[in-house]
Amino acid sequence: MVDPMRTWPLQEARSHLRDVVDGAIQGGPQRITRHGKDAVIVVSEIEWNRRAGEVASFGALLAESPLTSVDRPPRKQASARRRAVFE
Repeated sequence: MVDPMRTWPLQEARSHLRDVVDGAIQGGPQRITRHGKDAVIVVSEIEWNRRAGEVASFGALLAESPLTSVDRPPRKQASARRRAVFE
């Protein structure tokens, strides 16, 4: 079995792409770095679809929010508009 969440430098991932893909399928997400910084995560198709189904819409998140009008800061009153004076 492949190590879960193994980190691969980009050049190594290129030369071992099959191992990166097998690791994502069998062991879990695989991280690829570029210039020593985290760049991408490779995940299996099954994992991608599972996680994509978990994302709630913004409207659903607002509807499920436990906040009430008491929790929100008071709204500022709109200021009166100035009339432009043209001479």
